[in-house]
Amino acid sequence: MVILYNIRSTYNVGAILRSCECLGVKDIILTGYTPYLDKGLPHEQEKLKKQIHKTALGAEEMVNYERIDDVNEAIVKLKEQGYQILALEQGEHSLNLADSPKFEGKLALILGEEVHGIPTEILDRCDCLLEIPMLGKKESFNVSVATGIALWELTKPSLSGTRKHLRTQS
Repeated sequence: MVILYNIRSTYNVGAILRSCECLGVKDIILTGYTPYLDKGLPHEQEKLKKQIHKTALGAEEMVNYERIDDVNEAIVKLKEQGYQILALEQGEHSLNLADSPKFEGKLALILGEEVHGIPTEILDRCDCLLEIPMLGKKESFNVSVATGIALWELTKPSLSGTRKHLRTQS
């Protein structure tokens, strides 16, 4: 499960949907002002669909998404369903994804707003923070790139031996 909190860019939303689909994440919750496919009037919906499709390339039709405006409501709902809530955010006690932390059970990963990340009051409700270590001078990846990295690490144990889409020589 992935929760998108205040992701502003439709292109980031599309790229995240595509990464989710590729790595077997079937359910996404859209919160805050994250754009979604059935928002607004028909002409507004068409514009959003085109923008999201540009990077999702059809994945937007292969994953389930739900709109829950209040991220706190989404967290409560998922915790009641037995999910561990993880946040992809740098913090004093965040786990380094390079160390391949192991988790069991149902996981929900929260991804935050492109510039400011996830607010402290939301992080305080999470069970764990995950951090992608950085080697350069920049402090973070683009949210869609960070999503791909984090989901890859979280799903890596189930990917062993999987090679469904090999390209063949003609």
